[in-house]
Amino acid sequence: MNQRLINLIIIFIILGLSIWIIIPDNPGIKIGDFERNLDTILGLDLQGGLQVLLETDLPEDSNFDPQSLMDAKLILENRSNALGVSEVLFQVAGNNRIVGEFPGLTNTEEVIKVLKQTGQLEFVDFGDVILEPGTKINTDIGLDKTETTPVETTSGGESQPAEDKIWPTVMTGNHIKSVGVTTNEFGQFIIQFELDDEGAGIFKEYTTNNVGKILAIVLDKMVISTPRIEDAITDGSGIITGNFTYDSANSLAVQLRYGSLPIPLKVAESRVIGPTLGQDSLQKSLLAGVIGLIIVALFMIVYYRVPGIVAVFSIIIYGLVTFALFKFIPVTMTLPAIAGFLLSTGGALDANILIIERLKEELRSGKSVKNSVFLGWKRAWPSIRDSNAATIITSAILFWFASAYGASIVKGFAVTLAIGVIISLLSATLVSRTFLGIVMDWIKPSDVDKMVGL
Repeated sequence: MNQRLINLIIIFIILGLSIWIIIPDNPGIKIGDFERNLDTILGLDLQGGLQVLLETDLPEDSNFDPQSLMDAKLILENRSNALGVSEVLFQVAGNNRIVGEFPGLTNTEEVIKVLKQTGQLEFVDFGDVILEPGTKINTDIGLDKTETTPVETTSGGESQPAEDKIWPTVMTGNHIKSVGVTTNEFGQFIIQFELDDEGAGIFKEYTTNNVGKILAIVLDKMVISTPRIEDAITDGSGIITGNFTYDSANSLAVQLRYGSLPIPLKVAESRVIGPTLGQDSLQKSLLAGVIGLIIVALFMIVYYRVPGIVAVFSIIIYGLVTFALFKFIPVTMTLPAIAGFLLSTGGALDANILIIERLKEELRSGKSVKNSVFLGWKRAWPSIRDSNAATIITSAILFWFASAYGASIVKGFAVTLAIGVIISLLSATLVSRTFLGIVMDWIKPSDVDKMVGL
């Protein structure tokens, strides 16, 4: 009874959180530096948008490092953030292609322009001013160095930088020879870089005269980091510190390593996809899913009676928790992703049927209700475990192949199927088992046969 009480508390806490996440117009989660938007993300096939196929623009007999294609993918993702579309998806397809998907966008020229940006990396003198990463600025690259820098004056007479201030560039990224991610003595991620001879000379002179000042790192006129000069850099190498995770440090290192794309790319194909067909298919798929679930729920209740009601309740909880997890991760919902979710729902229902059938067999053999509930779950578990493990392995294989060949449709199906199966296992072991035990204890021994459909 104590374990059941603990299980009930866990179930209702998870259920409450899931319902809160699913509520429309949820403000999202923000705890310190952690922030999560809980909007449902729709894929290209549901809301329409643009799909672009990029190919390496090199002679057929050219050899290049496969890692450069992955770096190009990361750079393209960072550039595409300027479009304001958070669910932009880039995938490496084969050995020389990158597939980009832009849900909600139909302006082909705008997207192509962003993808072909020059990727100009600059080290900019900010003096004592600190601007937030992501701020757009103007620099003096390509301008007359004698051009007057506009300022605005406060009521106290102090000059402050105007929004259209032209910031002086100390050096471009063309002088970076190598860059990598490592950790300092405190285990914090830092970025090490080394300059060529000309860049080393520029840095030596500038950093010697500007210790304590801000030397910003700017990519395509957007601030990406504002490190402070702690010491003079006289040997042509230095470090960039900050509140980095490995992923953020590696992302910045790639940007420093390749201010422009590491390999030339050309647009092989682009097409605009309308949302009408996807929305129609979505509505029909959801309608079919709801009708199917209603029919199955009626069958479970009529044929299995009280255990059937428990199974339906368990499936409802399973569906709420799974959808909440999709929103929290987040998972981009496409038609194949919805199909994967519905398929995993069938697996969750199958687990409940196995448990109930084993329960009925134990009752027929003359065992008590308590022992029948325990043995029914225990003997059904190996079948549930093995079948779901096989599905998870299949999902992993599908995901690997989809990632290797840029098949985002298959990838979405594999992700939602795997997540659904994992949640169904937890539902079977926690929700179904707990509620079935509680409900069966309430039934009088004389009413057991009638209540379980024996």
